[in-house]
Amino acid sequence: MLKGIAPILNADVLYALRAMGHGDDLIVADTNFPSDSVARDTTLGEVLRIDRPAAEVVRAVLSVFPIDTFVDDAAARMEVVGEPETILPVMKEVQAEVTAADGPTMMSIERYAFYDRAKQAYAVIQTGERRFYGCFALRKGVVGPDED
Repeated sequence: MLKGIAPILNADVLYALRAMGHGDDLIVADTNFPSDSVARDTTLGEVLRIDRPAAEVVRAVLSVFPIDTFVDDAAARMEVVGEPETILPVMKEVQAEVTAADGPTMMSIERYAFYDRAKQAYAVIQTGERRFYGCFALRKGVVGPDED
């Protein structure tokens, strides 16, 4: 155990988050997302796992992960097929965590475009989220010189 770090952030996840640089994408995906096959195309090359709900995983990640403030698409969600304006409860919960971390309103990304973005990501964390459309992209920002 490490003091001050959410215990659900396992060693593999912490390694990946630390290794990521400014502008790298992290995908937080639900249990139905093809995480293993998509992760093979990512920089890390393998899927990471945290078997917890998506909002809990995002909260833990954002406790150590700065969101990019230089781009409009730093936080995104997979949109409901045919309903890009629909915001499901899982999306509201994750948006609340992003907002609490001073992040932006998540943009909507069409399902197959989300898969394409995920394949270009640094890493994929598959969660234990069983609700549909619990898939999110977070772009890493910077830690300033006066921040810990």
